[in-house]
Amino acid sequence: MARSLTYLRRKTGQILSDGIIYLFITLVSLTCVLPFIHVLAKSVSDENYVVTQQVVLWPKGLTLEAYRKIFADGSILRSFNVSVFVTVVFTLLGMVLTVCAAYPLSRRDFKGRTLFSFLFMFTLYFSGGIIPEYLLMYKLGLLDRMAVMILPLAFSAYNFLIMKTSLQSSVSESLIESAVIDGANHFTILLRVILPLVKPILATLSLFYMVGRWNTYMDALFYIKQRTDLRPLQLKLYYLIIAASEAFQSQPTDTGVRMTNPEVLKASCIMFATVPIVCIYPFLQKYFVKGVMIGAVKG
Repeated sequence: MARSLTYLRRKTGQILSDGIIYLFITLVSLTCVLPFIHVLAKSVSDENYVVTQQVVLWPKGLTLEAYRKIFADGSILRSFNVSVFVTVVFTLLGMVLTVCAAYPLSRRDFKGRTLFSFLFMFTLYFSGGIIPEYLLMYKLGLLDRMAVMILPLAFSAYNFLIMKTSLQSSVSESLIESAVIDGANHFTILLRVILPLVKPILATLSLFYMVGRWNTYMDALFYIKQRTDLRPLQLKLYYLIIAASEAFQSQPTDTGVRMTNPEVLKASCIMFATVPIVCIYPFLQKYFVKGVMIGAVKG
């Protein structure tokens, strides 16, 4: 009887603890999902309901007028192509640089690897500032060039440290020694032995590079001035929202022409810029989960 009561208490305590954990996870998930649903509802709602703050999680006065305004600008598609090209090249270049830097510095027989690793890590704590960076881009002749959105941020010291730690913890030295005995050089070892073993971390860092480049527009705002055809999608949408805000504020109250409310246009722009990443993420999710768990479990 005493054993049954003890078992029942343990079972009840376990159910209670599991319920608290599930409740906490549900609340955290809702903080991520509900804002996205709210923005989606605003983007397809009539502006009168949005202005009066009647739209919460369900659209009211369903309309696609804000999306029509976005696609009515013929330069949107060109800016979308610029963003896709820059993101793809930026991600590929960033991964090549990260792997080529992390592999030699993860080798124990590489002399000076501690010093070089410290130099990379040192850049995480200090920055030259906007003005020196702008002067540097000017001296290098990168202003109003597509390369200015690719080269300066192509290498991430943070991603380098993640890759280096992953190589040290995931790849056995015996595998490398066996490949060396078989006559393989370092490029062969890297391409045929190392990289197939670290696919999860490669997918994770690729996602980091991709999302970071896709969402960034401040460098284009500073460095792309004359060449409007080189504006990425995020910068183009930023100028579209600014123009809509100015037109909406200067619109006479007695005119019969109706301008799209900036809040509705802003919501539609957020959705338009977010959908490509949302579509790509499910294909990398399984690798992403494995990548972030590398090193979390020992033994």
